[in-house]
Amino acid sequence: MSEQDTFSEAEKAPESDAVLEVRGLSAGYGAVTVVRDLDISLRGGEVLAILGPNGAGKTTVMATLAGLLPRLDGEVLVGGKVLPSARPGAANKAGLVLVADDRALFTGLSVKENIQIAHKAGGPDLDATMELFPALKKRLKVSAGAISGGEQQMLAVARALVQRPRVLLIDEMSMGLAPVIVEELLPIVRRIADDTGAVVVLVEQHVHLALEVADEAMVIVHGDVRLTGSATNLAAHPERLEAAYLGETAPV
Repeated sequence: MSEQDTFSEAEKAPESDAVLEVRGLSAGYGAVTVVRDLDISLRGGEVLAILGPNGAGKTTVMATLAGLLPRLDGEVLVGGKVLPSARPGAANKAGLVLVADDRALFTGLSVKENIQIAHKAGGPDLDATMELFPALKKRLKVSAGAISGGEQQMLAVARALVQRPRVLLIDEMSMGLAPVIVEELLPIVRRIADDTGAVVVLVEQHVHLALEVADEAMVIVHGDVRLTGSATNLAAHPERLEAAYLGETAPV
């Protein structure tokens, strides 16, 4: 199979319409390249699922997009403007917000305080945020370290939303959570994109659940994009997904 097997022939959005563009991105650590030649173009309200086995480079992509790691090559643009490399503050100011896989909560602060400390002018208020996460409404006065894993993940996403993201990066929303909780959380990703118009890039191990809420998907294996296409088409052809994960030639 070629390095990138393009499964969908759907037209890409014109560059002028793209909220997030990634052009020829290579990323890694020091002189070690982990991800090579990554291209993304997404309009507002679109959800991209980044899939792949452990160690494929998915978290490296997210950290690089967020400015936490320097780009080794390529460009990242939000709203047509190139972001400086390795400057997380500039990325956040441009509207790019990361929900990290460790959630990065202030565990000694209450749920309400975690949300308030992250709030940006123009972002949704507490009441609007609780409409998405009603389970948190009764936990506002409880410390973030004392709530359940599922509630902590809700809080991490809520804290991102009050920053008014143009691009929301969610790295492994399901980390450490029971499948039944993941089934409740992932549809919220779809609602966020639809209601706010934000681009959402989702790294997820629960492949089929991720494809249910995504518009587009890509499979990264050993740092290379092996398969891209619409989430609907990929979900309908699991044999191509399996082949991409295994590095085999996908059946026609």
